[in-house]
Amino acid sequence: MSAPLIVSIPHRLGREEARRRLQSGLTRAASRVPALNVDEERWDGDRMIFRVRALGQAASGLVDVADDHVRLEVTLPWLLQRFADVAQKAIQQSGRLLLEKRS
Repeated sequence: MSAPLIVSIPHRLGREEARRRLQSGLTRAASRVPALNVDEERWDGDRMIFRVRALGQAASGLVDVADDHVRLEVTLPWLLQRFADVAQKAIQQSGRLLLEKRS
């Protein structure tokens, strides 16, 4: 079993607004990545549990929403671990765009 990929994204939205934005974020993000399919996305309070599939490989993880940051933890199968650095940068960039404060 490999170590999980962990990404923390700071925000200034507060917990409620950050969660509201994220509730449609995974499905929307997957629609922009042709090789990514969302198999499961469910919320339990401020935690999203998800399972995605890419390149025929399944990955699962959690997103925890806090007052000032969002923490994503995903366990990647060995094949997708090769793309962990690219995935981490893409997650951080997409997350920042989704969670940036708009006036």
